[in-house]
Amino acid sequence: MTSLRSVPLPESNRREDNNSFLSSPTGPRVAPPRQIPQAAPRKAKPLLHLPKRGRLFWSLLLFALLASGTLIRAYRDISRPEAWAYWKDQYFSPHLAASVIPNADLGGGNRRRALAVTGEIGPAAASWLRDRIDEAKLSPGDLILLSSPGGNLAQAVIMGEAIRARGLDTAVGVADSTGRVRPAYCASACVLAFAGGKVRYGVEGSALGVHRFVNAAPGNDPVADTQRVAGMVLGYMTRMGVSSSVVEAMSETREVRWLDLRQAVTMRLVTDPIGKP
Repeated sequence: MTSLRSVPLPESNRREDNNSFLSSPTGPRVAPPRQIPQAAPRKAKPLLHLPKRGRLFWSLLLFALLASGTLIRAYRDISRPEAWAYWKDQYFSPHLAASVIPNADLGGGNRRRALAVTGEIGPAAASWLRDRIDEAKLSPGDLILLSSPGGNLAQAVIMGEAIRARGLDTAVGVADSTGRVRPAYCASACVLAFAGGKVRYGVEGSALGVHRFVNAAPGNDPVADTQRVAGMVLGYMTRMGVSSSVVEAMSETREVRWLDLRQAVTMRLVTDPIGKP
């Protein structure tokens, strides 16, 4: 009898590396599970890094651009004629002048502290007047003495509102060295500033002059501009307690119409014709 001898399989049939098929004694070779290759992680791009000198340069450049834009706008504003006129009137060469009268005498024993204001009403007159009132330390019941040919209409309205807000009285006149109030005149826009007085004294011999106001910068419709100005003046005078008849008197002529004391009292432009407290 012939004996059978087992023949050992080659080592290569029993064990192979991971990338080859495995042998099986009972079946075909079986492939190992497929491995999905993993992509290598991407490296993050480094952020733009500027040296310190570069950052300083760009910061200074940005600041210079912003500053130059601001300065250009400021120059355009200041270089406008109306803007320059305002700054000049406010700080360099005011059209108005003021002096404090510690004991102004209106007559009849009526004495009080007063601020005498003379000159033309300029484009910065209202702001200028508020500063002078604060410097003079005027209290409600003190007096604003006016002597002016007129000037800027809008500024005169603001002046009158400032006078009324502080409870001050008004009169047309100038004071001599003894403090006695002498006659003077107040015309055109000055009448609107005068109307702001809580009490409006009529000094004997002083004059109030009114006329039709004309827009200094007329638009395409002069009639509409005139009506708009008249409406603004009427609204202001009404708030100050002045009769609308004063606006009618203004609209009648372009030349100055001087009101006598009786007419001013009738229009309620003057509230105390004899200056008694």
